[in-house]
Amino acid sequence: MSGVSEALATLQKNGVEVITLVFTDVLGRLKGFNLSVNEIERAFSEGIVFDGSSVEGFVRIEESDLIAMPDPGAVFVAPAQVSGFKTAFIVCDVLRVDGRPFERDPRHVLKRALAQIQKQGYQYYVGPELEYFYFGSDSTPTLLDDAGYFDTLPSYRPTLAREETVKVLREMGIEVEASHHEVAPSQHEIDFRYRDALRMADILQISKMIIKEVARKYELYASFMPKPIFGVNGSGMHLHMSLWRGDENLFYDPRDPYQLSTLARHFLGGLLTYVKHIALVTNQWVNSYKRLVVGYEAPVYISWGRFNRSALVRVPAFKKPASARLEFRAPDPGANPYLAFACVLTAGMRGITERLVPPEPVEMDIYHMPEADRQRRNIDTLPASLLEAIDLACQSPILAEALGEPLFEKIIENKRVEWDKFRMAVTDYEIQTYYRML
Repeated sequence: MSGVSEALATLQKNGVEVITLVFTDVLGRLKGFNLSVNEIERAFSEGIVFDGSSVEGFVRIEESDLIAMPDPGAVFVAPAQVSGFKTAFIVCDVLRVDGRPFERDPRHVLKRALAQIQKQGYQYYVGPELEYFYFGSDSTPTLLDDAGYFDTLPSYRPTLAREETVKVLREMGIEVEASHHEVAPSQHEIDFRYRDALRMADILQISKMIIKEVARKYELYASFMPKPIFGVNGSGMHLHMSLWRGDENLFYDPRDPYQLSTLARHFLGGLLTYVKHIALVTNQWVNSYKRLVVGYEAPVYISWGRFNRSALVRVPAFKKPASARLEFRAPDPGANPYLAFACVLTAGMRGITERLVPPEPVEMDIYHMPEADRQRRNIDTLPASLLEAIDLACQSPILAEALGEPLFEKIIENKRVEWDKFRMAVTDYEIQTYYRML
């Protein structure tokens, strides 16, 4: 109970006025409810019962009761400037009423994957780059500037919103390494210092909420939509990843030309082999595949390299062993981080188990490489649509292995419905192209 005692002490020390228990649904949306400060000790010991039938992908009406069990190690205290009250957001595990972990809880899925590698002595660390847009309203994605990569606009509202967001996150104990304007107009990025995967997934969920709340103060709307505007770069969520044992980064080997260990190369081999089959989770929306096209700095081709910005996986330059890592560039900020991390880890560990060897790195621009050259090098492509991602997910057992059959089946069902709705919708493109022609 020491963790609970420390959490209670933190709440008291910070003079918390509002407590919000939060958890994540299957699609990655943060859900939550407020709790009286006087009830938090009971919540830590018993959990709070809620109706799971109203949460996407959880349970049916006839089996509705679930328990939100707050994790005393996942307490985030937001300053009063965010909402007007000093608020503690506490991330919860979702349990069945008999105390068993709920199999469709995304946090449980990641915890289960991490428990499996911990038996082998591994820890999985992730450092995301979170890209997003600031727009003037939540109704129309109108660009607010014509700035580009690393441009500085000191008195500009979105810059002020981003800077305040970073300040708030740091006050909440969230380590932000950097933030800046991204390549596209109105696009920004916040980079998080690497942490263990479970803590980082919690951080991403809380941070996305804080980004939106601070944006609202500046009369802005922050969007994590992968491709909100045609003709400009979409938003990604690049994942910097490594496996550790204690204080040792197991991805580092000074004798390798890329300073990657054999373990790292097998992990890379697994990721490249199975990436098409987990894309349904790392890129889960119809809109995700509008980003994964040639010409907008997003990956399309399954390859790796060090300096190649068109590669799916990069090996960033680093100066010390602790920084050896792989950068996976496909995921977007609309992904459920718990499920995305679990799937990427499962693919990488498959590579280690099966001793998969990645192909030779490609250090040339694949976007402009002749098709014959790509075929000669056996360079495959990511799915081109959500439908293709669904089909590929069903062709391999890797996604069901990562998620568990109950959650896998629910996601497939949900995404088929989404694709059908998109397929039947009449889009602006069709009106503009065909209405006066036909």
